[in-house]
Amino acid sequence: MNDLGSNSLERTAFNVLMVEDDTSFAVMVQQVITAEGGTVTHANTLALAKEIAAKQSFDLVLLDNHLPDGKAYGFFDFFSRRNPEAPILMITGLPDLSEAIALTRNGLFDYLTKPVSADALTATLRRAIVRIRAKPAGASAVWQGEAPEMRSVGEQLEQASRHPTVTVLLTGESGVGKDVAARALHSLTFGAEASSAPFVAVNCAALPGEMFESELFGAERGAYTGADRKRVGLVAAAQGGTLFLDEIGEVPLPLQAKLLRFLEAREFRPLGSTAVERFTGRVVAATNKILRAEVTAGRFREDLLFRLEVMTLEIPPLRRRIQDLPALTESVLAHLSERYGCKPPLIRKEDLALLQSHPFPGNVRELRNILERALLRTTPGTAWLQIDPRWLQSVADATAAQAGSSTVTRIADSLSDLLPEARKSLPALEAQEYRMIRSALSDAKGGIRRAATQLGISPQALLRRLEKWPELRGPD
Repeated sequence: MNDLGSNSLERTAFNVLMVEDDTSFAVMVQQVITAEGGTVTHANTLALAKEIAAKQSFDLVLLDNHLPDGKAYGFFDFFSRRNPEAPILMITGLPDLSEAIALTRNGLFDYLTKPVSADALTATLRRAIVRIRAKPAGASAVWQGEAPEMRSVGEQLEQASRHPTVTVLLTGESGVGKDVAARALHSLTFGAEASSAPFVAVNCAALPGEMFESELFGAERGAYTGADRKRVGLVAAAQGGTLFLDEIGEVPLPLQAKLLRFLEAREFRPLGSTAVERFTGRVVAATNKILRAEVTAGRFREDLLFRLEVMTLEIPPLRRRIQDLPALTESVLAHLSERYGCKPPLIRKEDLALLQSHPFPGNVRELRNILERALLRTTPGTAWLQIDPRWLQSVADATAAQAGSSTVTRIADSLSDLLPEARKSLPALEAQEYRMIRSALSDAKGGIRRAATQLGISPQALLRRLEKWPELRGPD
């Protein structure tokens, strides 16, 4: 893989809390951070780390999970409450998949296992620096270009922003940018205060059924077995801002009634509490499923659908806005180049024509995946993005197969009575998915977030797949 580090990032002053009891490893980490322009405060116990974090805020935290006075799992919540915008990186010699899943669900930036090389740590650190410097994405990022469909999306988002109490449902295929549209609506709704108003994204597919209420609405101490402290729910965390319910079509039928009551009354009650609290923020939901078909199949409540579809916005697939691909490609390349600390390369006309001829079953996520892979394989200092048409086609085929796996599953779930044969191709597609995940984890040296980015899926989605194939994470 080409070394993009030769084009160093513009220095950004940032301060890091490092919680690590391995002295030699701590020295290496401090050298890497200092080389990137950061300053380090070192704590070798959880008690000292808590004392420091209670008095000072940090831009980034590096956590060793196993420390002399306990595990840092609980400290993650302690730190994230005090520094909600700061990336948190877990580095441990004793990986625990269930903990990784839980932490990533709650916003962990990345989860790496020792031994970690200086190069791998530098790459992850530079991604964190981009996060530290990043500003909230503007609404223009959603409908960049002049396609009529995207201009319509922009107008609808502007209209929706004027009605902050109305629930907005975003629909569209996987990878079209529904999460970006939700953030754009957040920016339009809160204007100059958008950066200080919370934006809480909830992956409904990742919420365990038995913890659904406590995760969303919170719980009092003693509300259930193991509740040794009061838990603040995601709804309360989004007060005064935006609650984004992604993949809402994945909420199990028995739990949909609880969601319906919340959306209708905008009130919630933490588990184990008698006090009813009112939610004052905006609610945005998103799905790539056809919810009307889910209602017909008996998997989605019709009354919940009525509550959701008062204001519905469809984000069009990339193939319906292909004339915007040049501008979108330029924007994505600029963002990726900033992330990897290099100058944005140019793209040849023939390569752009090749991209425009592709149907993009994976939509903008697939485009980003293709451009990121090409950028990582472009020689530093080269003016032109290096895309091999044969390689590009193989990436497109793999992405199409992955998207096809999702499509087959969705069709088979929604129309199982009509198309029972739709599941026949899944074993082969699963084998291909297994190989792709194994390769991505190898390239990322075990980094969940980096591997997920390479695959074009969320870290949560990757961790759910690793529950099926824990051997891909390597030996514990």
